[in-house]
Amino acid sequence: MYVVLMAMLALNVSSDVLNGFSLVSDSLNKSTQNSNEANQGIYAEFEKQMKTNPTKVKTWYDKAQYVRSISDSLYNLAEELKLAIVRESDGKDCDVQNIKNREDLEASTQVMLSPTKGRGKELYNSINSYREQIVKMVTDKEKKEIISSNLSTDVPQKGKVQGKNWQEYMFENMPTAAAVTLLTKLQNDVRYAEGEVLHNLISNVDVKDIRVNLLDAYVIPNSQTVVQGGRFSAQIFMAAVDTTRRPTIYVGGKQIQSDKGLYEIVCNKTGDFTLNGYIEMMDGSGETVRRDFSQKYTVVAPSATVSADIMNVLYAGYDNPMSVSVPGVPRNQISCTMTGGSLTPKGDGHFIARPSTPGTDAVITVHAQHDGRSQEMGKFTFRVRKLPDPTAYIAYTDANGNQERFRGGGFSKQTLMGTGGIGAAIDDGLLNIAFQVQSFETVFYDAMGNAVPYKSSGANFSDQQKNQMRGLARNKRFYITNIHAKGPDGIERTLNGAMEVIIK
Repeated sequence: MYVVLMAMLALNVSSDVLNGFSLVSDSLNKSTQNSNEANQGIYAEFEKQMKTNPTKVKTWYDKAQYVRSISDSLYNLAEELKLAIVRESDGKDCDVQNIKNREDLEASTQVMLSPTKGRGKELYNSINSYREQIVKMVTDKEKKEIISSNLSTDVPQKGKVQGKNWQEYMFENMPTAAAVTLLTKLQNDVRYAEGEVLHNLISNVDVKDIRVNLLDAYVIPNSQTVVQGGRFSAQIFMAAVDTTRRPTIYVGGKQIQSDKGLYEIVCNKTGDFTLNGYIEMMDGSGETVRRDFSQKYTVVAPSATVSADIMNVLYAGYDNPMSVSVPGVPRNQISCTMTGGSLTPKGDGHFIARPSTPGTDAVITVHAQHDGRSQEMGKFTFRVRKLPDPTAYIAYTDANGNQERFRGGGFSKQTLMGTGGIGAAIDDGLLNIAFQVQSFETVFYDAMGNAVPYKSSGANFSDQQKNQMRGLARNKRFYITNIHAKGPDGIERTLNGAMEVIIK
């Protein structure tokens, strides 16, 4: 009886702790709601100010919209993860506000730390990115430190001793109620940080016009760096100038003949130069006011820019998009050549580079038409690599008619039986390259637990493979492995790993 009593007491304590998490989460939700309402009020003020004075407000308005975008993105990610954890704990009919299995230790671990589809690393990277961007917009040092601390992803010393990373320390074996509370706190921190930046931005809009009490000369060049043979252009003016009176401008002791203060000179030599002169104009009392000015500028030799549109390397046997530009030269007057492959122009400064041999260098040479002659603008060396391996998938159509790609995990048996086979592609957000599957194996397990492989000679499931799938019961699984695929570079490769398919 004593043992039973102690066990019941432990359960009561556990229940009290879990109830405490619920109370904390409710309090955080209210605080987050209050912060969000305050933030929405500032956004509304921005909208009002934008209609009144768009020229003055637009810069700060655009920054506020950017803050809204990145804040909502991280907030919504946290909300999505809360729902995923509770769904893992309570099932598809779950309610984040009324968690049934609050003590479940597996749900957060599965959602955040699963080797195949864990999202802890995604959350970790998103918090770091948000913190870096948002802190740059806060001017107050103490508030910077508070936001950085609230959104810190540093692992405490205890976690470091245990050899855990941030996501493992936060979510491994964490009760569902606690995991949801942690994510709710993150949402509260996001709205707080968002509000601090918004207050800082709106204060710039509220700054009142200041009467000018200083008169001085200024030079604003179109560029402080000029390509040899190009023109140096600069606007020279006096601050707070009266539009009914035009100043007189002198450069090198000579008056320039421009009522708008535009000064130009052809730059035939490279090096550092200084534009010196002065401005004269009449003040309100009829006296002449003079202000000297000085502006440094640099004339450089011709140069060009060549960049790969999607990466810093070129892939052999693949059409790599390239962009080429030369400062001050129209794109239709630029030409390029490449060693170790072909370079095809596509118009408007765009080219397709197709190097032939991995492990070598491809050198692109840029020429531009300048004053009726072709001039070499530079050589650019790129490392040539083999295309990376693709990821295998099963293509299917969802209930809304959208084309989707299944890459592992739970999969409807009905949907599976309606598919024809597997595909492979590189679609990591930078590249989108289809591969042709040559063959693959499916591995099933019989009643004795023995692995039984079935091979397909192409991209489609064989009749034997289909029959084995048809006989699988709910929650049974099989694996797709030993996948051979050929890319646009003509190289056939065997993909690493296996795709796990769990019948649902």
